Amino acid sequence: MLLDRLFGKKTIMPTVDTALPGRPQPLETAQYHHVSGRPLKGPYPEGMKVIYLGMGCFWGAERLLWNIPGVWVTAAGYQGGITPNPTYEETCTGLTGHTEVVKVVYDPNVVGLDHLLKVFFEAHDPTQGMRQGNDIGTTYRSAIYADAEADVKKAESMRDTFQQALVAAGRKDAITTEIAHAGPFFYAEEYHQQYLAKNPNGYCGLRGTGVACPIA
Repeated sequence: MLLDRLFGKKTIMPTVDTALPGRPQPLETAQYHHVSGRPLKGPYPEGMKVIYLGMGCFWGAERLLWNIPGVWVTAAGYQGGITPNPTYEETCTGLTGHTEVVKVVYDPNVVGLDHLLKVFFEAHDPTQGMRQGNDIGTTYRSAIYADAEADVKKAESMRDTFQQALVAAGRKDAITTEIAHAGPFFYAEEYHQQYLAKNPNGYCGLRGTGVACPIA
């Protein structure tokens, strides 16, 4: 594969034997959301639900998601990998197995999972495998991680619906979004949290396909 030759192991998932060892202690990070002032790690109000969404670079994805009415708080982090408590620099090597995700804590009485997944599928290109635009590597793969089985099934159903919409629009590439039960979520370093609120002119790599995702 050309990308593998150009970028070494950054586009190949590591194994338990090849992954970096990480560390037992969590990384230091912010305690409160830079925009809303709400606690990143809780406690959250009763009735809140959580979904983890990976759309490439988490800077732009987090800004998009914290602005959705009904989203109570967001946090940038790493998920879906092997290395415990990885640093940003470690994830960029491709040797931790993680992808950049946004933890989305939301009120289901205000915004439904359907709407969050519609935003997810429309705001990036979920057909690109181990990359998103010019951001290349396992850490930029498209992903949805959920705590509840029903949410995993909902994500799979929405993926299939969006695949049909892509085909109808003349796009033949298959969606590569990883959909799975949520494993450990590791909060990213403080400077990554709400990065584009602190750096309004910072990099945002979000690029959608221009195809609408229907909601059943």
